[in-house]
Amino acid sequence: MDSGLMPIGDIETLIHEVRGFRVILDEDIAALYQVETRQLVRAVQRNQGRFPDDFMFRLTREEFDELWSKMGRAGHHGGRRKAPYAFTEHGVAMLSGVLRSERAVEANVQVIRAFVRMRTVIAAHRELAARLDDLEAKYDSQFCGVFDAIRQLMVPPVPPRRPVGFGPPEDPST
Repeated sequence: MDSGLMPIGDIETLIHEVRGFRVILDEDIAALYQVETRQLVRAVQRNQGRFPDDFMFRLTREEFDELWSKMGRAGHHGGRRKAPYAFTEHGVAMLSGVLRSERAVEANVQVIRAFVRMRTVIAAHRELAARLDDLEAKYDSQFCGVFDAIRQLMVPPVPPRRPVGFGPPEDPST
């Protein structure tokens, strides 16, 4: 694996849930592939037949604004005039046939691995939740507090986001 590639755990932070699909935005894929977003979009538009709606779709402005605020980014969406494209796991796989650079292939493998790992973790989480529900049904109310505490521990933490833009220099005395 090329050391310049982002670790799978970091790629997972770029994957979002939209319309019931787990997706990654065009600008994030372009950054991973080290191409300009407009280059990526042009390549996709030239090969539109490879990307049906369940592989790729354009976010509505409302979806994009909501996602942007959840990601903790402020401002004017980096100067975008249109909402971005969102690629599902299958869309990312299809990109390998559109962008054929060595970097794109390596990044594509990492992104697919991130999707697969997320799917595995989510499946395990569902199984654990179902087992917890079964246990709760078997035992009386004295364990309700314990089950509630376990459920709170199952909620994944929100990864910290690095602030965007310029700010005051950090105080070296702290």
